[in-house]
Amino acid sequence: MSRNIFSRCLLAVLLLAAAGTGVRAQSYGAFTPYSIFGVGDLLESGSAYNRSMGGVGIATRSPRFINVLNPASITSRDSLSFMTDYSMYQDNKYFSQAGMKSVSNTLSLADLVISFPITRHSAMMIGIMPYSSTGYGYNSIYGKSSLIADVGSVVYTANGRGTIYQAFAAAGVTFWDRLSLGAQGIFYFGHSEKMFTETFSASGYNGAANGDELELSGWTGKFGLQYEQPIDRRSTLTLGATYRLQTKLQGTVQDYRYSVGTAVTDTLYNNTIALGTPGNDVRLAGELGVGVSYHYRDLLLVSADYTRADWTGTGLDKAPGFAGNLIPGTGHSIFTTAVAQTYRLGAEFVPNRNDVRYYFNRCAYRAGVYHKQEYYLLDGHHISATGVTLGLTLPVYGGYNGITLGVDFGQRGTVKDNLIRERYINFSVGFNLYDIWFRRMQYD
Repeated sequence: MSRNIFSRCLLAVLLLAAAGTGVRAQSYGAFTPYSIFGVGDLLESGSAYNRSMGGVGIATRSPRFINVLNPASITSRDSLSFMTDYSMYQDNKYFSQAGMKSVSNTLSLADLVISFPITRHSAMMIGIMPYSSTGYGYNSIYGKSSLIADVGSVVYTANGRGTIYQAFAAAGVTFWDRLSLGAQGIFYFGHSEKMFTETFSASGYNGAANGDELELSGWTGKFGLQYEQPIDRRSTLTLGATYRLQTKLQGTVQDYRYSVGTAVTDTLYNNTIALGTPGNDVRLAGELGVGVSYHYRDLLLVSADYTRADWTGTGLDKAPGFAGNLIPGTGHSIFTTAVAQTYRLGAEFVPNRNDVRYYFNRCAYRAGVYHKQEYYLLDGHHISATGVTLGLTLPVYGGYNGITLGVDFGQRGTVKDNLIRERYINFSVGFNLYDIWFRRMQYD
């Protein structure tokens, strides 16, 4: 292994370690009132490469990128190559509800992955990326005139933050040059805080605060396959499938409430609940995904994915700390788990990868669309998101090195039924580093 490759390997490992130790310092991976429920807002998986094509990847195979959505895809590579992918995304949301409007902006890690060969027909990848994020902050004033006359104004405030990450290692192998199988081990870990307070303007009354601090972890596995069927000498059809096992969450939920005033602060209760014990069984849903892609020469790629995850019965809508601050019968929205589904379609077009005269003919241009149904209901209403993505990869000196830029335009929710509508423009940037792992030196 040359010194240049060794230094890149060392740099990738150091970046991966830094990401793993520094994730707790990040306050928000996303900011949305919908993240008050369950394990938060489930973030889009994949790198900037996947995001710029509508999020597809189950049936996608490319030697130029690390496709983290299907562990079977990592065998599509130069058998001597070492690859690193690092992506960031920037989230911009505009909220609307009953005449009220607000905005938010966040910047977060999307993925950090390294991939390397084992044998000619097998390879591995290791990495880290966010799985879900809790991030919200809002307040309201109780407006009943009779209440204000007695105790003054009462302000209700809610704040939450935290992220669950997934660290993973995967291996894949190809048989008969067409069938690829992959397996992935995933470790979830993270911390989130949710706090709710009521404050009285009159000094003679005590306010109250309650909340939850969650320390979560869990192990699971994911399996994938891809089968390539040549149609003719120029085109190939690829079928793909993935299945992620259900995850039993471990950790603790600290559930507390206290009264605070000008004279004294009293703890009303402070309970620590151990997850995974009888009566406190909380899970992340398993997920099934299928996909198909059509590849014409090195010119055009079209891919479609479907995923389904049944969150009913996971216990998130009953366990303390996961159902927001909701008390049935008090007039608040009621959170219940549901079946999550996504439909994705994406395409990539490269005019001429080998053009030595015009640089932009070597760039990869991408577009995609998606429709996503969230894993919960609010007052019996499904919450869905629909979006359009655009992107391109700018090739950089040598090999498959490149910089990927992407943008995602979409909307989630509605202003009907007193729900919140989110309109967003998200930007992503990814850096793909490629080099030869072993090379026989001609001169020393």
